[in-house]
Amino acid sequence: MCPLILSVKSAPSLSTSPVQDGFSRPLRDLRISVTDRCNFRCPYCMPAELFGPGHAFLRDPQLMTLREIIQIVRAFQALGVEKVRLTGGEPLLRADLPDLVRLLREELQLKDIALTTNGWLLEKLAPKLQAAGLTRLNVSVDSLNDQTAGRLNGLGFKPERVLRGIDAAAALGIPVKINCVVQRGVNDGELLELAAYFRARRHPLRFIEFMDVGNTNQWAHDRVVSAEEIIKMVHAVWPLEPMGPTYRGEVAARYRYLDGCGEIGLIGSVTAPFCRDCHRARLSADGKLYTCLFASLGWDVLAALRAPDSSASALEAFLRRIWQGRRDRYSDERGEVLAAGETRAKIEMSYIGG
Repeated sequence: MCPLILSVKSAPSLSTSPVQDGFSRPLRDLRISVTDRCNFRCPYCMPAELFGPGHAFLRDPQLMTLREIIQIVRAFQALGVEKVRLTGGEPLLRADLPDLVRLLREELQLKDIALTTNGWLLEKLAPKLQAAGLTRLNVSVDSLNDQTAGRLNGLGFKPERVLRGIDAAAALGIPVKINCVVQRGVNDGELLELAAYFRARRHPLRFIEFMDVGNTNQWAHDRVVSAEEIIKMVHAVWPLEPMGPTYRGEVAARYRYLDGCGEIGLIGSVTAPFCRDCHRARLSADGKLYTCLFASLGWDVLAALRAPDSSASALEAFLRRIWQGRRDRYSDERGEVLAAGETRAKIEMSYIGG
């Protein structure tokens, strides 16, 4: 491995110069996969038949180190990034994750550090994450039913342990949102139960349309439950009213309960694309940059960082060129692609996170 040119503390500050892509979309949000491994085998993300014992996961030399992540994030900050979300695989499997959160907070002074997790290890690790400075959490809960949850996590695990983890994090004052991927004929009959459970605890619940991410999740359009259907279902029991976005590019259409018991959100990438305001970049665990969740190819940022002639300014310029050349808008184009019978190979969600 080539030696790093810059240490975390000695890296000079770069002058912030926001960048825009070909559709005038700024770069504000960086999602970092810290591992490609997971302790679940969710069929819509990491199906067991394809990610079994013989699967070749990344080895340590292929992964970004903490210092490399910090150097890369510093360069992204110079281009306008204000928020970082840590994903996987399952990020809590990475032993030094609390150290990464602390570095992002203390070295880079990031004020918004989020984490998306399946929650299986959350009860144990929540205190360390809170102490390190984690800002907020998203936890995946697709069902409260033991059988359905076991089917959806691919390993028969019951949801009780995940729910305890959510309670533990909330008790420490970490804001928690719940992510629920909705599939017709799988868990769409349980949405009101989920809404009741989490509104009682004042955790915002995000219903996510089943998306055609990757190539292995057996996506079909008739398995998509639209955001409009979900809203009508919940509104019939607990009246809702729409809420305005809190910032440009917010992916969830938010609704508050009229009785004051919190809110829900709908992420409708299939029926209501939001590509026009997408300001998110994604970094895989081996340091490749993807400018779209549905991308096929990525740019090797880690190789650029490890090159003998690497420098902070060169890395910033490399990232700037990539974003300025960005033209991704797959969700807007999905209908035309499907109608034409076109097949696009897309990177797997487990590789770059959600």
